Amino acid sequence: MTYRAALITGASSGIGEAFARALPSETDLLLTGRQELPLEKLVAELSRAGRRVTYTVADLACHEGLNRVITAAEEFDIDLLINNAGLGYFGEIAVNPSKAEAEMVLVNVVATTALSSALLPGMLRRAEMLGQRAGIIIVASVVSFFPLPWMTTYAATKAFDLMYALGLAEELRGRPVDVLALCPGSTASRFAERAGSPTRLALLGHTSAQVASAGLAALGRRHVLVVGLGNRVITMIGRVLPPTLFARIVGLFTRRARRPYS
Repeated sequence: MTYRAALITGASSGIGEAFARALPSETDLLLTGRQELPLEKLVAELSRAGRRVTYTVADLACHEGLNRVITAAEEFDIDLLINNAGLGYFGEIAVNPSKAEAEMVLVNVVATTALSSALLPGMLRRAEMLGQRAGIIIVASVVSFFPLPWMTTYAATKAFDLMYALGLAEELRGRPVDVLALCPGSTASRFAERAGSPTRLALLGHTSAQVASAGLAALGRRHVLVVGLGNRVITMIGRVLPPTLFARIVGLFTRRARRPYS
């Protein structure tokens, strides 16, 4: 279906930018991210006559930025919320800066929860009044299904996102808002570079455009989408093996991969 107005977090690059490009020109766009210049360029490129495309620069790790986005989205009357913004840092919890560890939780968990709970009542009200459907996409990850040593906090936050999306979807059963947990694996974006992951752990699996298109196509048809056959196999193994054993196996692999980068 075509949505009237969408909020996309983390829209300055990667999957967020791909969502902005994938949505049809009939959908107005409210884009948000930390970097103003990429947002400006994207808005200029996607603006069309009669289409609202705007942006709000905000750091979702702080209350001020989060409140600014909520206010802008309420005024924009969105009917599609794409919780895409995410932070990840590779390394040991005992070594990583505590601020970086906390920021992962603030952006991946707190911001997703705050945006969803704040904007959902208005989305429900407008959808019921207009006789249409609204949607929420929460970008989780293939690592939502298992522990990931050396990206421990990141994997844990994405597990929260997956469970949050599933619970929310059940709460909204019979209501005019669809919910999707989108679980990509390795994706061609700047995430691995920013996370500081060793290149051998950042093999490219899908493009950002493929992930965004798959997510939009799945919204309203299912509650969870793991992108790619290989990723689906990995998640099935993660469900079968005991978490402690899976963590041990993944830990052996990541420990070996990280040695040249220590």
